[in-house]
Amino acid sequence: TVDESELLTVPDGWKEPAFTREDNPKGLLEESSFATLFPKYREAYLKECWPLVQKALGEHYVNAALDLIEGSMTVTTTKKTFDPYAIIRARDLIKLLARSVPFEQAVRILQDDVACDIIKIGSLVRKRETFIKRRARLLGPKGSTLKALELLTNCYIMVQGNTVSALGPFSGLKEVRKVVLDTMKNIHPIYNIKTLMIKRELAKDPELRTQSWERFLPKFKRKNLKKRKEPKKKNTKKEYTPFPPPQPESQIDKELASGEYFLKERQKKRKQMEEIKAKQADAIKRRQEERNKAFIPPKEKPVVKKKATTEKKIDIEAIKEKVKNAKKKKLGALPEEEVKLKMAADEKKKNKK
Repeated sequence: TVDESELLTVPDGWKEPAFTREDNPKGLLEESSFATLFPKYREAYLKECWPLVQKALGEHYVNAALDLIEGSMTVTTTKKTFDPYAIIRARDLIKLLARSVPFEQAVRILQDDVACDIIKIGSLVRKRETFIKRRARLLGPKGSTLKALELLTNCYIMVQGNTVSALGPFSGLKEVRKVVLDTMKNIHPIYNIKTLMIKRELAKDPELRTQSWERFLPKFKRKNLKKRKEPKKKNTKKEYTPFPPPQPESQIDKELASGEYFLKERQKKRKQMEEIKAKQADAIKRRQEERNKAFIPPKEKPVVKKKATTEKKIDIEAIKEKVKNAKKKKLGALPEEEVKLKMAADEKKKNKK
């Protein structure tokens, strides 16, 4: 008895044997060909590397023709071609060359364990400006995001115009396509790169190979930070009623209700004139009131009576003493003691002389 898990696993380092002439000694029954157009700016490069292309395809017995007038490349099988899949690889080779992939990388498609994928991204985004921004996001600053993606998937990736060309193993191409499509859907490639890095580390552990990796992988939720602006006036729906709304009254109905309908034209005109005169009188009255406001005197503030202060007792004797002292002292005169001292000093001066 053998476990199913052992049957499903592929041994490390196993490779499928190469397809040789012994597997198909009689060759192909019919001749098949593929052609693809290339842009004008690739003409000079294709002219230089075309001998190398013919040499590489010649090893698989496939003819290659370059038509510079029409701007096309054609590959066809020959009688010596024994590998039926060689023409498909040759077709992919000329497609990659047309999409600006250098010959050194494009020639790898002729190997058995290498495949290619050309992802069309031009029609995934409506606005041209948004498309350019998202395509630049795939490249990253100075091509760092694209380089990280190449290292994780073991694929060569070329972003050119409205397509992304990828070249590498089948497992890597699947991841590249997912990352490119998610980037065009406004999901940043850094999230997928983080997931690929975790998967790469998990693949190294032999115990986790048969287990589910969902618990280890991060789950990124899209957050819409912009809140929807609510309208100032909300239209509330009225309750549904099967009955139609009442018909509004016409001018004739209003005149009939008020009795104006039965009046004569003179009476109607007189009534209109009376209404106009009444309105004019009201307007004149209002204007006159506004003018008279300037002549209305302001209201005076009421006089507040002060409370009578309590009379203080006056000391008459103290006032009399002050008056006496003031009479004795003449204005600007010196006191008596100073005068006596001055007189004595003057007498001494006279005696000396």
